[in-house]
Amino acid sequence: MNSGMGIRRGRSKGNAFFDQGFAFVLPGLLGFCVFFILPFCLSLVYAFMDKPIGGSFIGFANFTSLFKNRAYLLGLVNTLRFIGISTPLNIGISLGIAMLVIRIVKGREWFSLIFLIPLVIPSGSMVFFWKTLFSYDGALNGILRAIGIAKINWLDSFLALPVMILIFLWKNCGYNMVLFLSGLANIPKDYYEAAWMDNASRFQVFAHITIPCLLPTAVLALIMSIINSFKIFREIYLITGNYPQESIYTLQHFMNNMFASLNYPRLTSATATLVLVIILFTQFLLHLERKAAL
Repeated sequence: MNSGMGIRRGRSKGNAFFDQGFAFVLPGLLGFCVFFILPFCLSLVYAFMDKPIGGSFIGFANFTSLFKNRAYLLGLVNTLRFIGISTPLNIGISLGIAMLVIRIVKGREWFSLIFLIPLVIPSGSMVFFWKTLFSYDGALNGILRAIGIAKINWLDSFLALPVMILIFLWKNCGYNMVLFLSGLANIPKDYYEAAWMDNASRFQVFAHITIPCLLPTAVLALIMSIINSFKIFREIYLITGNYPQESIYTLQHFMNNMFASLNYPRLTSATATLVLVIILFTQFLLHLERKAAL
């Protein structure tokens, strides 16, 4: 009898690995480690060398020189400005759309699908559209000229930043909308019924029920918005090339140019700095979420 119990215990311990889902996560985790984490760790060696081949150890000199480089500082300021403007807009617009969509009774799925279409359209296929719309001789300037307004250089002036923010919002609002729809659906209806019985105003319901209950979803949406904001480089690069208008020159442009010039020490030091900042900021947001939930 004891041997039978031992066999069952052994089986239960063996099944615990599968019950907790580790076996299903393991292939993806191994691939992530082999193709992302390991190459990144190996590349960090260049960040502490003066040159990639036959170089010598120079400590943190590459990191300190970054903050004396005008191109890096320009990319850093522009990236922070873009995140500071586009992320709150993305959160606010996507939350507003989600609150409107969840009130729709008929055709909610089709209405949601409209905002999800940009997620499945490859960025490369939209480049021709954006160029046709915003180029100096494009469709938008054609409309302005038809109504007697002078043409505007959308992609080579201070308006290049609003244009890229518009493209970012078009691309990413649908993703956050899905997150907020899930969060809104999980809020117990009893909370709202109790608030209406107490004659609470719409603003009070929104401020004291909707926002606190959506806090975990909002933190996730904020983190994903910040991560996705770095991906705007793809659209900027495909539309304007290596050296765009100064206001939309981002950190990724700097890294791409360092890669093209084979300046691996400066490239890896800039990459390591960016990764460290993202990790620290993400942990800070998660800490605030946990603290607010207590």
